[in-house]
Amino acid sequence: MPFEPVDLGCYSCYMNILGISAFYHDSAAALVCDGRVVAAAQEERFTRKKHDPGFPQHAIDYCLAEAGLSPEHIDLVGFYDKPLVKFERLLETYIAYAPVGFRSFVRFLPLWLKQKLHMPRELDRGLHGRYKGRYVFTDHHESHAASAFFPSPFEEAAILTLDGVGEWSTATHGYGRDNRITLTHEIRFPHSLGLLYSAFTYYTGFRVNSGEYKLMGLAPYGEPKYVDTIRKHLIDVKEDGSFWMDMSYFNYCQGLTMTGRKFHRLFGRGPRPPETRITELDMDLAASIQTVCEEVMLKAARHVHRTTGMKNLCLAGGVALNCVGNGRILREGPFESIWIQPAAGDAGGALGVAMFIWHQLLDNPRCPVGGDSQYGSLLGPAYTNEQIRAFLDSVGARYHVVQDESELLDRVARLMAEEKVIGWVHGRMEFGPRALGSRSIIGDARSPHMQSVMNLKIKFRESFRPFAPCVLHERISDYFEMHPNQESPYMLLVAPVRHDKRIKLDGRAAGLKGLDRLKVSRSVVPAITHVDYSARVQTVDPNRHGRFYRLIKRFEALTGCPVIINTSFNIRGEPIVCSPQDAYRCFMATNMDVLVLEDQVLFKSEQPQAKRHEIDKYLAEFELD
Repeated sequence: MPFEPVDLGCYSCYMNILGISAFYHDSAAALVCDGRVVAAAQEERFTRKKHDPGFPQHAIDYCLAEAGLSPEHIDLVGFYDKPLVKFERLLETYIAYAPVGFRSFVRFLPLWLKQKLHMPRELDRGLHGRYKGRYVFTDHHESHAASAFFPSPFEEAAILTLDGVGEWSTATHGYGRDNRITLTHEIRFPHSLGLLYSAFTYYTGFRVNSGEYKLMGLAPYGEPKYVDTIRKHLIDVKEDGSFWMDMSYFNYCQGLTMTGRKFHRLFGRGPRPPETRITELDMDLAASIQTVCEEVMLKAARHVHRTTGMKNLCLAGGVALNCVGNGRILREGPFESIWIQPAAGDAGGALGVAMFIWHQLLDNPRCPVGGDSQYGSLLGPAYTNEQIRAFLDSVGARYHVVQDESELLDRVARLMAEEKVIGWVHGRMEFGPRALGSRSIIGDARSPHMQSVMNLKIKFRESFRPFAPCVLHERISDYFEMHPNQESPYMLLVAPVRHDKRIKLDGRAAGLKGLDRLKVSRSVVPAITHVDYSARVQTVDPNRHGRFYRLIKRFEALTGCPVIINTSFNIRGEPIVCSPQDAYRCFMATNMDVLVLEDQVLFKSEQPQAKRHEIDKYLAEFELD
């Protein structure tokens, strides 16, 4: 479906800055016009390749179309890191380990010689040879820091970035004030909290750069038995949050895997093969590395507070997607407020470099007024009812047009109350890894079966993985241990469910271990309550979320409950849906009951090609009795 620009004003009259991240993980593009974020999207949403690292051609084309611009209207283009410096780091690392890393070296070199060392040429090609301006290359963690501070609601704030690795830095801290950021300290490769966490992701059988969420979700099922072992052998953590890692246990500097034989001997086995049964050891290792990760994050945050004296904190980098650690920083740390970039990983670097150019290099003022300037991170494409109906007609789908919003919301709220699983597409697509109510699968959080049903029969993924709640902003403190009206619009904070909403467990239930703990309802909203009584909370408000907020209000009026399930509209191994075609394909390939595409409502039972879909044998091992 072609991109059609929306009426957002005459951006050809403005200073237009395009930011790009590419060739590593989650390629993306972002467009900033006179300091306003107009559009941003990840390439994966268009190519349907999860975490697509290629050049973000589709994302660039979308951003330009959204603003009604052509490459000639772009004033400056920024790239989110410095490829030559990164190449230097890779060469130095391979030389240091030679000849051990030869296989890895042979694999990486052709891509660098073909593309990554010729970034201006690749950028020229991506802009169809029609852009005649300059290219600006910022440091990787500078881009992260800019993405954290410049869109934030703070006039000044401490900044902490944590990820795998950029050029050399793996963690930095500093501060932002007015229209400038300053990074003062760094930790350098190969010592990396992000890569340590990824090593355990790999070792427990999940995919690096995408399975870290699974590891975090698995952690509450285990016991942190190996925390002391990790501290003694793998990482030495100081009181200021700095750390040193014993690289003899790891293989990522010189090899094609994350962990080495010494690591495997330490824990008594090799890595768990993917798609095999998760063991007690995997659960305990997940709990242990999560505990260590939170310890480093909390110590680093406290140190940054001591050194900057600031009351606010901004976070970015892949580790900032560890929402359990973020929640601890907010509850136990010294900062009054924290703000986390919704696209905290590499995709956010595209936005960061564009805003860095606008504010820091061009010295344009920054005037935060109340909320952040990322507009709910709803920065991707939207589709009209006419486009949607044209597509549905072309594939012979059967649908109902419900143009009266009140009637539509009432119908969807009633379907959720009947425990139907709803695919929901409305408005502009989210930028970042979280579905925030525009490309979501939603359901009744009160249902004791909904977590298992959604995981196994809709998402086709492991049943242990928790679902996030959406809660009306004004009701946050009624269900979760958070301050009244506290904001968490980007689903990046974990908080405990309130004690008065929990269900007291009997002796048998309290004694269950591992995945057996899934069999017990723990609160009045069991579908979103993890086994440790936590929840990854998204607050929904009328300004950011519009129709989605009104839907939850209608559900509350019907049921008395202001909380629903919200999970990303995709199945395991695929990106979140972007277009109506993507949504319809996912709807028909799963056991979803209803699909809502703007004003069009589709029932699975009415579709001529509808059929039931079975889960695979691996996932069936996790199904509840």
